[in-house]
Amino acid sequence: MASMRDIKRRKSSIQSTQQITKAMKLVSTVKLQRARQNAEDSADYFTCMYETVSSILKRTTGMQHPYLNGGTSGKKAVIVMTSNRGLAGGYNSNIIRLVTEQFDKEDTVIYAVGRKGRDALAHKGYTIEADASESAEEPVYPDAMALSDRLLKDFAEGKVCEIYLAYTKFKNTVSHIPTMLKLLPVEIKEEAAQESDHTLMNFEMDEETALDLLIPKYVTSLIYGGLVESVASENGARMQAMDSATSNAEEMIGDLTLLYNRARQGSITQELTEIIAGAEAIS
Repeated sequence: MASMRDIKRRKSSIQSTQQITKAMKLVSTVKLQRARQNAEDSADYFTCMYETVSSILKRTTGMQHPYLNGGTSGKKAVIVMTSNRGLAGGYNSNIIRLVTEQFDKEDTVIYAVGRKGRDALAHKGYTIEADASESAEEPVYPDAMALSDRLLKDFAEGKVCEIYLAYTKFKNTVSHIPTMLKLLPVEIKEEAAQESDHTLMNFEMDEETALDLLIPKYVTSLIYGGLVESVASENGARMQAMDSATSNAEEMIGDLTLLYNRARQGSITQELTEIIAGAEAIS
């Protein structure tokens, strides 16, 4: 059995850690409220953008455009959205697992948003093409626009032939869903096209010019939507992790308190036994 001094020292250490986890939980709770509000405020716009572009493309037939058809060469680009800090449960590891299970490192380049994902994937041998980790904390629309411009430039030059977005979808405070979304080339599901009406889409300008204006806006919107949802998910995951850590610390402190009391009781019993034995020896 550990000595009373060791038990007391361990208990004090756990109490100090518990104070830290409590503070981190409170900070994450405050950040979550703001991040969740941003995610909820922007969700309708980005959903509408996605559905509108999909609806337009369903009604276009025989159109040849790089954003629709993609290139025949180049690597797959994956925008990986993780956090800059840890202690967020499975938030980062779930996204990293999602990427490694679906993409080989030989034909994939990573556009990282978040140092945790960047470092983990670099360690696994993936090529980090760009690092926008400064956007992971408090993203703004220009951050998404800059990343979109870089990706579309690489796509137009043939450096990449497909673009994917790996982010964590924010469902509610306790539910966060790792999600992989293909951005380019734009996919039109066959069954969805059959269900839509057959009215063709007519453009006031020529088709190529219209898509040159529409698709970049569409890609930027989806990237920004992924950023705000990832931030909300990160803070929700960290709040849960710190709450669990605080509860575990409380349980450990209770066990150590019981162990300390038993050790103290044993020590007192031993001292009394020694005193009684000494008194009997004298008499």
